[in-house]
Amino acid sequence: MVFWSIYKTLDICYTYTIILTIYMDIISHGLWGGVAFGRKSKKEYWTAFGIGMMPDLFSFGVYQAADILGIVSGPDWTQGAPSSHEIAAFVYGLYDVTHSLVIFAAIFGLVWAIRRKPFIPLLAWGLHILIDIPTHAANFFPTPFLWPISDYTFGGIGWGNAIIFIPNLILLATCYILWGIFRKLKKK
Repeated sequence: MVFWSIYKTLDICYTYTIILTIYMDIISHGLWGGVAFGRKSKKEYWTAFGIGMMPDLFSFGVYQAADILGIVSGPDWTQGAPSSHEIAAFVYGLYDVTHSLVIFAAIFGLVWAIRRKPFIPLLAWGLHILIDIPTHAANFFPTPFLWPISDYTFGGIGWGNAIIFIPNLILLATCYILWGIFRKLKKK
């Protein structure tokens, strides 16, 4: 009985760890976008933060919303990443579009041409893709950064791996601490 309780507790912890790393990945993209391209004002920060999360929200977020609304049936995440056939096909199409440096460059260039100046917070989208290339394993949503020109992907180290997850948190904390220090020094 004691062993069963320990097993169930560990199983619950494992499930929450998977869920935390999935959502933390999305949030960390927003945090990177904000600190890298949104330092001029609060509005620019929140714009870059949102754009940094956009590629995942437009693919996985749409899927999650459809699951909640009962339009699709979502996979079981409690045992880790589900197999690819458990995820709806439209997610892969959205993922290709939102995680392509080719698509990003075309839209960034179009927005620049229309505005006659670059929209800097939009660079958070490109940063999201660049971060994903080495931090997505080949077996689960490798980043199709050259799509639609090529289907080439790089098999990196998965985001949930401690060798990626922990340094990411440390680097984010360091960047935000330094940003805070420089902001205070600038005000003096």
